[in-house]
Amino acid sequence: MTEQKKTYYIDVGTGGIFQSATGSTWSYKIQATDEEIIELRNLFNQNYSTEWKNFFRAHIPYLEYHHDRSNDAYDSTIQQVYGMLHKLGDDEAKSHIESMNILPYGD
Repeated sequence: MTEQKKTYYIDVGTGGIFQSATGSTWSYKIQATDEEIIELRNLFNQNYSTEWKNFFRAHIPYLEYHHDRSNDAYDSTIQQVYGMLHKLGDDEAKSHIESMNILPYGD
């Protein structure tokens, strides 16, 4: 039996995942299964943890952004988030993400 997809509204900035379009700010509308939402939530949680590491790292003045593995981890995870949103999103979400040029060619 195939798991039914539901509509969700996503705010990447806060990591918000909502089932209602009202009451919260959102940027992307997607159709996802419960399993896909769990995967997306896990990616948001990874980025939240990495953001804290980056906050503390920011106070080390001699470490440049492009030489820091935490920044690489954040960049990789945010790319995975946008990849999922592109795959699951409506036409407007797909178009907006494509215009950002954040995904590797061919996704």
